[in-house]
Amino acid sequence: METALYIAILVISAVMSVLVILQSRGGGINRDASSMYHTRRGIEKTLYQATIALGVSFLLLALITSLPIFD
Repeated sequence: METALYIAILVISAVMSVLVILQSRGGGINRDASSMYHTRRGIEKTLYQATIALGVSFLLLALITSLPIFD
């Protein structure tokens, strides 16, 4: 069980890293002021929501594995 939790944390962190990198494409310093405030739509919204969901699940798994049961 403990090994499965650690593997899940590794997989979630890798997928979350990829999602963050995908979100940062098209951004950067050279953005114009008109594109700073816009509504997320389509795939951008899906990536954003998936990143939040994976972040919460990563946090929960990290808290679970830090319990004294897994020492």
